[in-house]
Amino acid sequence: MPLKLSLKPGEKFVLNGAVVQNGDRRGTLILQNKASVLREKDIMQAEDVNSPARHIYFPVMMMYLDEGGATRYYDEFALRLNEFMNVIRNPAVLADCVAASRHIMAREYYKALMLCRKLVEYEDERLGNGASGLSAGGGAG
Repeated sequence: MPLKLSLKPGEKFVLNGAVVQNGDRRGTLILQNKASVLREKDIMQAEDVNSPARHIYFPVMMMYLDEGGATRYYDEFALRLNEFMNVIRNPAVLADCVAASRHIMAREYYKALMLCRKLVEYEDERLGNGASGLSAGGGAG
């Protein structure tokens, strides 16, 4: 099934590891086969990994972007998820953690990543971090 991306002027995204930027007009991109694609808003830079949920999100993002090297990031993901789950009492958040782990085991990295995004948003909400963006800079580059 094709993936249709509607892009804002100047919007960046990662496509199979390459940073791509849209031109000066709105654009549409249709991908006809499987590819690893992350929009600028979903990309986290290493220097923005500054909280427990972000320590979970980042290795999952790396697994998604570098599926061939996913085993390099798995141990960090498992450690950080375990730490996070040991201090969380919210049943819905714990269910998201378990579901993310299941998606990782099934190599469904994008699905896991979107659940990890929810963990970051939950954490930001609990800590009172206003806008729940993934990074302060929020960009690919």
